[in-house]
Amino acid sequence: MTKERKNLVVAQSGGPTCVINSSLRGVVEAAREFDSIGTVYGACHGIEGALKEELVDLTAQPEDEIALLRYTPVAGAIGTCRYKLNAWQNEDFERVVEVFKAHNVGYFLYNGGNDSMDTANKIAELAAQRGLDLQAVGVPKTIDNDIGDSEFKIIDHTPGYASTAKYWSHMTQYANEENKGSYPADPVLVMQAMGRKIGFIPAAARLADPKRNAPILIYLAESPCSLEELAAQVNDVLRQEKRCVVVVSEGFNVGDLGHVRDSFGHANFGASKITVAQTVVNYLNSTGLVVKGAARCNVPGTDQRHSIGYASTVDLDEAYRLGQKAVELAATGQGGFMSTILRDPGFIYNVRYDKTPLSVVANSERTFPKNWIMPNGCDVTDDFVKYAKPLVGEDNVTLPMVNGRQRLAQLQPIYAEKKLPSYVPQADRMKAPGK
Repeated sequence: MTKERKNLVVAQSGGPTCVINSSLRGVVEAAREFDSIGTVYGACHGIEGALKEELVDLTAQPEDEIALLRYTPVAGAIGTCRYKLNAWQNEDFERVVEVFKAHNVGYFLYNGGNDSMDTANKIAELAAQRGLDLQAVGVPKTIDNDIGDSEFKIIDHTPGYASTAKYWSHMTQYANEENKGSYPADPVLVMQAMGRKIGFIPAAARLADPKRNAPILIYLAESPCSLEELAAQVNDVLRQEKRCVVVVSEGFNVGDLGHVRDSFGHANFGASKITVAQTVVNYLNSTGLVVKGAARCNVPGTDQRHSIGYASTVDLDEAYRLGQKAVELAATGQGGFMSTILRDPGFIYNVRYDKTPLSVVANSERTFPKNWIMPNGCDVTDDFVKYAKPLVGEDNVTLPMVNGRQRLAQLQPIYAEKKLPSYVPQADRMKAPGK
């Protein structure tokens, strides 16, 4: 007896990456290979799109446009969100089930970070309680590389991280060249990298100079240094080299900056009143440098995660495979898992694709290995370089161009017909109890 075809909904949540659409492409193209999967819908702006019944038909899109998702960064194709389903939002959970029932959805894939895996896990549990034939599977994504465990047994690295690491490798190289040429007037350049609580992104600056020939200092959120110690280390470098490039995490402890927070409760450093880098520069200039000139700062923003020209081809390929793996898990009845990537032991870089329970990975948070931070707190070790170097790849991505502009994917506005009354997400109508 032929199994009834069920539709698939894929959604995205949290901060986007250079390769998030490569995973989306992997989902759409893999779904074509399974007779049990009918139409693939993209929930517009993550779980909010599922709640509002805003579902774009991805199966109906031209194949050429789906293929172009590989070269289209961030989340403009189907959108992402910062909407979190908390335990008290019972109406939202019931609404998701209603929408999925109305559209004959048997597969739900959620591409995101820690909180997204928690949402996917909760929906999987609710579906089981309601007797809904739904396979919920997570697709990992985060530039912070903080999903999983610090022993790298749950997942070796997350899609998006490698491209941001490559970005920082290039940016640090370029910054060092500028500093080398202009240091008589501007001896210190401070660059701020993303990374609220974990140091994988600023650590990638070491890939620009793995043999440590340049005067580069790197401070992670975990670096055991104060501003006073940072200033002393900068001046020590200035005495020897006359110049210094400082890469500092946005989460480096410089005191209260009046953080703005998102709906997940995460500090949004990019929207804060003053940046960590500017605080460091102000401190260096106020306490004084041992050479003439002043410190300056450079604070990249969301370009760290959307600069597709710096995307790692390894990252693009692996993100695609993880999307494919998630579809395979869903189509074979293995709901309640996240697709994962694990590194094989040995000198030659090789990976395999597997699964891990959503209940294990939900709200997990990897920490940066302490033994990868130099004792002086202003650099990372060669072990980190060995871990990160294979991820950024050897070559630059070749982008499709038309008349001097990049050709991005352009999905057509083909939507599923709405079958339910309109709905306003619960958190938009009320505050959580006690808040």
